[in-house]
Amino acid sequence: MAEHQLPKAYVPSAPQPPDAAALRARIPGWGVDIDPADRPSVPRERFDPEASGAHWTFPERQEERWPRERSVEHAFVTPVFGTSCPPKGLSGVIRKYAYRRFSEARAAHWLLLLGADRVDAVESHLRSFVSGRPDNPVTETGIRAEFTHGGSQALADRTRVDNSHRWMDPILVGTPWLMALGAGLGVAVRTVSKLYARRH
Repeated sequence: MAEHQLPKAYVPSAPQPPDAAALRARIPGWGVDIDPADRPSVPRERFDPEASGAHWTFPERQEERWPRERSVEHAFVTPVFGTSCPPKGLSGVIRKYAYRRFSEARAAHWLLLLGADRVDAVESHLRSFVSGRPDNPVTETGIRAEFTHGGSQALADRTRVDNSHRWMDPILVGTPWLMALGAGLGVAVRTVSKLYARRH
């Protein structure tokens, strides 16, 4: 392609902008808003960088009801923050350690937070047993839906993007429940054997 046929955006020399009068003559309506008097918003438009509308020099700080976790990059917690999910239990300890010890640029920071999420899930399952309404692994993990909502057809569908990791889903979902069941059975067997040994 000849040089004069190349689009101007792709040549190394910056093209000179066309003359405003030439553009106005060539394009009907070009530059209608150059004159502020022609702008519909002019009566309300005022260039005043100082007029931000803020009534404070620094925003009022939200009260911390407990020491909030913050990254080491920040001097202090943001003026406003969420309070719906306070850190609790072992997962909370892991989260606070991740924020206190590692920068957000470190993989360790995010890996610890991911691990804390998994610990939080286990803690939530344990709390559900104490609450009297334990989690239902059959309905809440989607096992029942595999049989009632066309799971077999989904297995045959080769266009699904989750087919590559579908084999490990039962392991990831079922292993914690099996471990909890095994631990519970182990405690029950030990308790019964101790009671039996005391009576005999």
